Amino acid sequence: MKIQEIRERINVFLYGSKERVLSGLKLFNLIVSSSALFILAIYYGYPNESETAAQLLGFVKGTFAFYVLQYITRILYDYNPVQFIRRTWFEAAVMTVLIVEGASDLLTGELLISRLSNAIGFESISDFSTLFIQGYFFTIVVAELIREGSVLPRVRLNPAIIFIMSFLGIITAGTVLLMLPEMTNAPGSMNFLDALFTSTSATCVTGLMVVDTISFFSYKGQVVLLFLIQIGGLNLIAFGSFLVLASKFGLGVRQHEVIEDFVNRDTFNASSGLLGKVLLWCIGIEMIGAFCMFLLWSDSLPNLSNGRTWFYSLFHSVSAFNSAGITLFTGGFSNPAVSSNYGIHWIITALVFFGALGMVAIFDLFGFDRLRERMNQPWKHITFATKIALYFSLGLVGIGAISFWLLEQDGTLAGMSSFGQLTTSVFQSVTRTSGFNTIDIGQIGIPMLFLFIVLMFIGASSSSTGGGIKTSTLSIVLADVWRTVRSLDHVQLFKRTIPEELRSRAYSVLLFFMLGNTIAIFMLCISEQHILSMPDRDILDLIFEEVSAFGTVGLSTGITPMLSGYGKAIVIVSMFVGRVGTLTVAYALSGRLTQTHIKYPEGHTMVG
Repeated sequence: MKIQEIRERINVFLYGSKERVLSGLKLFNLIVSSSALFILAIYYGYPNESETAAQLLGFVKGTFAFYVLQYITRILYDYNPVQFIRRTWFEAAVMTVLIVEGASDLLTGELLISRLSNAIGFESISDFSTLFIQGYFFTIVVAELIREGSVLPRVRLNPAIIFIMSFLGIITAGTVLLMLPEMTNAPGSMNFLDALFTSTSATCVTGLMVVDTISFFSYKGQVVLLFLIQIGGLNLIAFGSFLVLASKFGLGVRQHEVIEDFVNRDTFNASSGLLGKVLLWCIGIEMIGAFCMFLLWSDSLPNLSNGRTWFYSLFHSVSAFNSAGITLFTGGFSNPAVSSNYGIHWIITALVFFGALGMVAIFDLFGFDRLRERMNQPWKHITFATKIALYFSLGLVGIGAISFWLLEQDGTLAGMSSFGQLTTSVFQSVTRTSGFNTIDIGQIGIPMLFLFIVLMFIGASSSSTGGGIKTSTLSIVLADVWRTVRSLDHVQLFKRTIPEELRSRAYSVLLFFMLGNTIAIFMLCISEQHILSMPDRDILDLIFEEVSAFGTVGLSTGITPMLSGYGKAIVIVSMFVGRVGTLTVAYALSGRLTQTHIKYPEGHTMVG
C-alpha cells in the first residue's frame, strides 16, 4: 500500500472528529497560555523559595510539552502535512526549539539556551525566550479564535473602540506588573498611580517618567518597560492588520477611516500580510541599532558585563526606534557618562528619525521590491505619502537644528566643540518626537523652548509611532492656506490634488489637537498651583509638559516628578488620547457611524 493511500485512509478516519478536536485544542491552548503568563508574572514578580519556584517552572515546562503535542495533532489532522508545515514554518521552528530544549533539560537538567547565553555573558536570555514563547502562543490562539470563532463574525465591530480597548488592556497589564515587589529596587512595590503613569508612558511611547528608571526599577522592571515599549509601539500596526482581518466579517469600508494614524487607504487595503513584514523590519532595524551601540559604548559603561551591555544596547535601540525616549541613565543622555559619546548620539538620532518617518515610508524608500522597481523603471518615483513624510520631516529637522544652533550658542551649547554643537543641535531637533535629551531641557532659553512646543505639536509622520498632528496634517493645511492666498482653484501638493475629504480630516485633527491641549493646560493651571508658585517655574513649563504628553514626545523641563495626583491623571489621559488619536476617540464616543445624503442650501458669511 502506498504512503498516499495510507494518508487518505487516516484522513477519512479522522474526518469525523477533526472540527471538534481542533476547536477544543484552540480553546485549551488559550487557557494554557493565559495560565502560563499568569504563572510567569507570579514567578518573576514575587520572591519565591526554591521549591515554589521549581513548581512554577515545572508548570511552564508542561505547557511547552502541550504546545508540541497540539502542533503534532494539527499536522495529523491536516490533509497535506508537508504544506501545513511550510505554511506554519515559524511555528514549526519554535516547536523544534522546544523539542531540543526539552531533551536538553531531561538529559542535563539545564536548558541549552541557558548554557549558550552564559557562555556569551548574557545571563538572562532564557527569561526572554520563555516570555516570548508564551506571549507568541497566546497571540496565535487569540488570532485563531478571532478568525474562526462563531461569535465575532455576527457582531458589527466598532474598530475605534477595539483599538482603544487594546491599548487599555496593555496599559492595565503593565500597571499590574510594575506594582509587583520584584520590579523595583525599593522595599515594597510601586504605588498604583505611579505604576499607571509609567505603564501609560511606556505603552504610549511617550517617555515622561515620575521616577528615575535605572535606580528605581530592578532588572525585571526594566524588562517589563522594554516589553511595554515594544508592544505599545507595534500595537498600532498590529491593530491595522487586525482590521484587515476583521473587515471580512464585520467592518464596512467607511469604518477603516477611524484609525487616523495608520496608513493611507491604498496601502491599508492591500496589506493583509503587513504585520509580519512590519515585525521583521522593526526587529531587524532595532537589532542593527543595538549592535552598533554595543560597539560604541566605549568607556560609558565600564563596569557592566557583556550581558548588561547588550541589554543597554537593546533597550535604547527599541526605545529610540519606537520614539519612547526612556533611558537607563539618570538625566537621560545628558548624563556625564554619555553626554559626549557622539557616536551613540548619532545612532539614536538615526533610529528616532526612521522610527518617526513611519513604516509605510520606510517600505517605499528601502523595500527590495520598490528599489528593484525604481531601478528597472526609472520614471517611477516614491509615493505621494512618502514625499510628504520624508520632505517635511527633513525640513522640520533642518529648521529645528539651525534654530537650536543659533539660539543656544551662549546657552546649552556653550563650551562644546563645533562637532559637539552640530551633533547636539541635530539630536535635539530630531528627538522632538521621542523625548531623548543630551542637554538639560530646563536650561534651554525661552525662544527655543517655545519652538520646541511648536515642533512637538507637529510631531512625526503617519504610520509611525510618533505623535503630534503629523506631517501629513501640516502639509495639507499649509497647501490649503497657499491655495487661499494664491486664489487657486484646487489644493495642490507635489503635483497632486488634495481631495476635500482629506482636507476636512486634516482640519479636524488640528482642531481636536488644539482643543485637547487647551483643556488640559487649563486643568493643569488649576491643579498645579504649587508648581506655578515656585520662583523658577511658570506657565510655560506646564504648556511644555502638556504638549509633550499629548504629542507623546516625553521631553520635560523637569516638573514631571513634581506633578500632583490630579496633574498625573491629566497627563495620563493626555498621553493616552495623543497615542490612540484624537479622531479615534471622537469616533468611539460618537457611537454608530451613519451616513446621510441630505444637502441643505449653501450659506455665506464673512470669514476673518
